[in-house]
Parts: sequence; C-alpha cells; structure tokens
Amino acid sequence: MPDLSTFVAGLPKVELHVHHIGSASPRIVAELAARHAGSTPVPPDEALLEKYFTFTDFAHFITTYLSVVDLVRDAEDVWTLTYEIAREMAGQRIRYAELTLTPYSSIVRGIAADAFCEAVEDARRRAAADFGVALAWCFDIPGEAGVPAAEITLDVALRLRPDGLVSFGLGGPELGVPREQFAPFFAQATAAGLRSVPHAGESTGPETIWDALTHLGAERIGHGIAAARDPRLLAHLADAAIPLEVCPTSNVRTRSVPTIAEHPLPQLVAAGVPVSINSDDPPMFSTTLNAEYAVAAELLGANEAGVAELARAGVRHSFLDDVGKAALLAEIDDYVSAAPGTA
Repeated sequence: MPDLSTFVAGLPKVELHVHHIGSASPRIVAELAARHAGSTPVPPDEALLEKYFTFTDFAHFITTYLSVVDLVRDAEDVWTLTYEIAREMAGQRIRYAELTLTPYSSIVRGIAADAFCEAVEDARRRAAADFGVALAWCFDIPGEAGVPAAEITLDVALRLRPDGLVSFGLGGPELGVPREQFAPFFAQATAAGLRSVPHAGESTGPETIWDALTHLGAERIGHGIAAARDPRLLAHLADAAIPLEVCPTSNVRTRSVPTIAEHPLPQLVAAGVPVSINSDDPPMFSTTLNAEYAVAAELLGANEAGVAELARAGVRHSFLDDVGKAALLAEIDDYVSAAPGTA
C-alpha cells in the first residue's frame, strides 16, 4: 500500500478557496519584486520571502498581501501569474479550481477592467490546453475598500462577464467590515446567476457567518471555522448543507487558530457540516493543497479512503456543471480502484 503522501500526490483534486495573488510562488514574487525594485518593500529574494511571509496577526497578513498585490501592475503580469498558477496546480493533480480574483485591486492600480478580464481568460484557455487544469473565477470584493470596491467589482462582473466567472465573493478583514453593507451587490450578482461565496468567521466569531447567510445569501462560506463555537449555527449549516471552505494552515499562520492541533475541523465534520479542504494563499503560508490534505487527514484520523472522500466532497461542493462533476468523480474512483491496497 502506498503511504498517504504518495496517495494524496496522485489523487485528482479540486480547490475551491485559493486566491490569485496569494498563489504567486516565491519565484514569481521575487521576479516581480526585482522588476519593481525601489518601489516595493517585498524582498527580491526567494530565501528572504519566508521571513517576509511570517505574520504576527491577521492585520499584518493583509498588509503583506497587499504589498504583493502591488507587484502586479499590467496585463502581462496578470496573464503570467494566472498561467503559472495553473502550471503549479497541475503538478499537484488539481483538475479544477475556483480561483478568487480581486479585479478592483488591479483596476485601481491602473489595469483596465477589459484588459484584466482578457488576460485571465486567455490564461485560462491556455492553461486548460497546456496543463489539463480547468480554472473558474470568483470575483471578490476587498471588504476593507468598502462600497466603492463593491460597485466596481459588480460592474466588471456583470458588464464584462468573463466566461470563467461562476461566483461573487467578499474577502479582506472581517473586523470592522459589516457584511450587510454589501447586501445589494450580492443580490444583483446572484440575480444574474452568480453564486454567493463570501469569507466569514475566520478572524471573527459566528455572528459574521450568520450575517453572511442572512444578508449575502451565502451558498458556501470561505473559512467559517468560528461556526464551531455556535451549536445552533453548526446545526443550521448541516441541515441546509452549506459547505465551509476550510484552510487549516492558513488559519494558523494568520493567528486565527493557535495551533494545528486546536483546529476545529474535527468538530465541524463531527457536526455534519459539509467541508472542502483548501490552501488559501499557499506560497505565503508555505503550504500546498497536497500538504493541506495531509493536515486534514491527521486531524480527522483519515486513511486513503477518507482522503478520497474529502476529494469527492470538494467536487460535489464545486460550481462545476453536472457533467463536469460526474467526470471528476469517475476520475477519483478510477484512481482509488487502481491504487495498491485501496481497491
């Protein structure tokens, strides 16, 4: 029987909570930092980036994240980042990913909305042909930028409506960013057929998740780990089959959870809450999706069969169409059947 890490490495997977900028590898970040030397605090050295990406708290993480956002300054940067992310995903057997994009952050830095969308769409098509990785987009409001950012994000989503766009999100800091102010924008996005996937309940409490459900019509919750503190919320999420996009290492690195051993994933699963396993901002957190599966397996005491079921859950909770879901589930089943000792 293969060891678990070997099994995970070959397992076909999806990723539902991973950020565009946050997926920039140290190599890409260092190259961009060198290109923009003198105008950025980001070190142009892969070895120094590990220290740079050590966060004291969630606010420090946001500040650091935005410094990397500032390195992507034209449509060519956008295309390269998107295409190279897909290359790295292919190496982990990620077959489909819903990548969270924040067009507002690029637009305010001078990249035209049309050029941004053209760049990510061209990279998406090329990545599918070259790597066999299907990308989809979640257009994300940076919450700290408030209603003006929501207006621009919604305009780009509905006016340009790139082919890969499937959902509408809300990220950034939770503290001091009331969810209800974004309700009209989510209502328009969902009326146009986009799915609602706001972040909530990572660095704040269960009330933020309730607000995301009540005001934003959330169909999935980004993170949502604070639900473990509210039995009524756990029951609601389980009964309504509203999945949480869980990113264990991210939660520890942003100090939202003290240690991996204290992560609430086991409580969420025990309560019957649907979950998927994700990496969030993998290079910034020195992780990969494969590593997150290993962490989840350790927390849940899962073997190969249990890990395969986590992969199936990710497919089921995705916004792929039924044909795409069936094909990916069949691919997972074929892999499990062929793996030594798992048939």
